[in-house]
Amino acid sequence: MASEIKTEPMRVLVTGASGLIGKAIEHVVFKEGGKQEGEEWFFISSKDGDLTDVEQTRAVFEKYHPTHVIHLAAKVGGLFIHLKENLQFLRDNIKINDNVLHTAHETGVSKVVSCLSSCIFPDKTTYPIDETMIHDGQPHESNYGYSYAKRMIDIQNRAYFQQHKRCYTSVIPTNVFGPHDDFSAENGHVLSAVIGKTYKAKRDGTHVTVCGTGNPRRQFTYSLDLGRILVWVLREYDDVEPLITSIGPEKEVSITEAVEMIAEALNFKGEIVYDTTMSDGQMRKTASIDKLRRYLPDFTFTPLDEAIKLTCDWLVANYDIARK
Repeated sequence: MASEIKTEPMRVLVTGASGLIGKAIEHVVFKEGGKQEGEEWFFISSKDGDLTDVEQTRAVFEKYHPTHVIHLAAKVGGLFIHLKENLQFLRDNIKINDNVLHTAHETGVSKVVSCLSSCIFPDKTTYPIDETMIHDGQPHESNYGYSYAKRMIDIQNRAYFQQHKRCYTSVIPTNVFGPHDDFSAENGHVLSAVIGKTYKAKRDGTHVTVCGTGNPRRQFTYSLDLGRILVWVLREYDDVEPLITSIGPEKEVSITEAVEMIAEALNFKGEIVYDTTMSDGQMRKTASIDKLRRYLPDFTFTPLDEAIKLTCDWLVANYDIARK
């Protein structure tokens, strides 16, 4: 199958491309030499079509005629909007995923790489968790709608392979952050939300409030590292089974440790307050990357403090156009 994929130049459609990961892939493809001769890459966002609508999804595929798809499009948000809108996250993401995967199948797309999330991991489990364990228990109740919708991509991939021999697969990144993220307190994930809060607190001379105790531990992954891995997955990884794409569990840190790195990167000297009346979410999501290391033993992830500094520098330089 790998040789078959490489015989003709690819036409790659990247859905959800205006977001964090899409921008990272675009950087890797066009600024780091990731695009090969003869290839065409198309980066689309919700402005190009509503993927919850099957007819608009078909129109997108008819316009670009992709041979390959990197599927990033999703309804996403931070912890507290998930708590309020689990049903909407479930319904919208199921529609998006089914429309993209089935339209890809109907139009003869040879490979789809979808992006899942570490929130799909069971809430009650043993650590580190690996790719064989993602369906072994219920996800955390805080975002079960989004989590189950994302899990279903793996089920669909298996079914498309079983019934149609399609090479549709998925990656499971953990806690991705970087340039072009959503830095708003309402919709941003924890690291980028705190970066946004800290920038504003330094500017306004106020304190920073961090939701929860700061005790949960996370594997934070720089978006450009994930972008490089996703381009490799598209070219070389031909297993339907998902692949965890994350910094290693030995690099896991507490929210407090990450917040301190953010304060240092932004030279913030003010007070940091932890609001312990607010939910911590899942305390751990520790993921094994043994499978990834077997495929890419020499891949080096950007150290967390360096990645945070790069992200903070990007926000400072691009604050007027950043999501915040």
